[in-house]
Amino acid sequence: MTVTGIDHVQVAAPAGCEPEARAFYGDLLGLEERPKPEALAGRGGCWFAAGAQELHVGVEEPFTPARKAHPGLVVGDLDGLAARLTAAGIAVAYDESIPGTKRFHAADPFGNRLEFREA
Repeated sequence: MTVTGIDHVQVAAPAGCEPEARAFYGDLLGLEERPKPEALAGRGGCWFAAGAQELHVGVEEPFTPARKAHPGLVVGDLDGLAARLTAAGIAVAYDESIPGTKRFHAADPFGNRLEFREA
């Protein structure tokens, strides 16, 4: 048996999160929403394409945001995304602790930590 890749990552969000998730992950980050399978649609949340993988926003009650665990997303224009997030009122914290890697952390509307790294 060999693991050959990662299919998706999931972040948690509170019930009723879908409009904010679509505004942040879809509109602001530009991820394309993917339909959830009918058998899972009633659970709430939404799924997005992130390159060949997916990012799932799943409903969890009680909800607690992930402040350490996080998905790492690769972007083509890191500074452009940072400016876009900042303009939307989202704090961006650049981290230069890995030599040769340009990256920053930000939080989604639910307080989950996200890492963005330049391609």
